[in-house]
Amino acid sequence: MSTEQITALIDATVAAWASGDGEAYGSHFTADATYVTFVGTCYTGREEIARAHQALFDKFLQGSVLADEILGIRFLSPETAVVTSRGDVGKHGSRPAKLTKVQTYTVVREADGQWRIAAFQNTKRKALMEKISFAFAPETAPAVR
Repeated sequence: MSTEQITALIDATVAAWASGDGEAYGSHFTADATYVTFVGTCYTGREEIARAHQALFDKFLQGSVLADEILGIRFLSPETAVVTSRGDVGKHGSRPAKLTKVQTYTVVREADGQWRIAAFQNTKRKALMEKISFAFAPETAPAVR
């Protein structure tokens, strides 16, 4: 089990995003993948993920870049891993100053030997609420922030 292949998969999605290529972005997902955005939109399947992202790249996300920093990779089996990361989208080709979202990826190694994303969840991080919670209940703070 190698984290390098999974890191390369995430890096490839970042590169596809930067090129504004919905087809390339979608190619990194399984045929039946689920994709939940930070606003709660749920896409199902590689084709829908590719189509929706192309529309976003052509309009609202034109010229944007995706920043993604992996926090951890945990293997559930030799063919399945969970990836947690922090990320965000920068406008006009610039990396965002803060990574305000937390992502969870479930990645699988498919029959062709390639790692692909089977499920993706993007959550907007509420840093102020975290600070308040941790101040009043320090035992709720995770070991890694």
